[in-house]
Amino acid sequence: MTRVSGWAVPRLPRVARVVAVANQKGGVAKTTTVHSLGFAWAESGRRVLLIDLDPQACLTYSTGLDPSVLPASLHDVFVRTMKAADVRYVVDGIDGLHILPATIDLASTEVHLLTRTAREHVLRRALKGLHDQYDVMLIDCPPSLGILAINGLCAADEVVIPLQCETLCNRGVGQLLEMIDDVRMFANADLKVRGIINTLYDERTSHGRIVLADVKERYGLEVLDPPVRKSVRFAEAPEYGRCILQHAPSSAGAEAYRALARELEADRCLVG
Repeated sequence: MTRVSGWAVPRLPRVARVVAVANQKGGVAKTTTVHSLGFAWAESGRRVLLIDLDPQACLTYSTGLDPSVLPASLHDVFVRTMKAADVRYVVDGIDGLHILPATIDLASTEVHLLTRTAREHVLRRALKGLHDQYDVMLIDCPPSLGILAINGLCAADEVVIPLQCETLCNRGVGQLLEMIDDVRMFANADLKVRGIINTLYDERTSHGRIVLADVKERYGLEVLDPPVRKSVRFAEAPEYGRCILQHAPSSAGAEAYRALARELEADRCLVG
């Protein structure tokens, strides 16, 4: 458990792109997507900050930190007792990858934010001083439509939606897009939906293909390639405080996330 301290970086000529990974439906691999994309970009030499907005702190745990013993977390930033720069931790195993961790204290943050002016912009303001230190910031939004998720969307330049192709997940996409429209109207007019990542994909069933085609037609969203297929490797990795790219670097899942990172970077939505 190592804090980021005195990290000397050059003044970059650009500011970080901020990407929210969001879907209020739980269990669709949001955390896996944030961790894996972040590691893939760090592998390619990018400076990456992971931001865990979920009180369940699964991203924090997956990077090898124990949320139950952390002395500081993103909650302290929201209640203005610490600055974001002082709450960052190093993600072991690769250079240039850091995390703003979560703890269960984030569950009380929503109540605190109800009394704040411009409550939806608290995270955006907190990250402002870090933009010249990173190429990409990746936000793991909670599985809800509450004020924490809204903070994530207001801080972001774009949204990536992990989608398990099942009927109930399809309904969740529509609800999320309605909230994104509200955020655009009242708080972040420039927010873009980059596309869908097809997670937990099972090519043996026709149901997934039907649901995916319906989402594309109904909402006009781009589906990013390749799909990420189901694998027990994804379930194993967090036990070791690792992502799939560390735990099984040559697996199909790891290669899928590397390819997705390249696609997102190639269209210059994220960096440059």
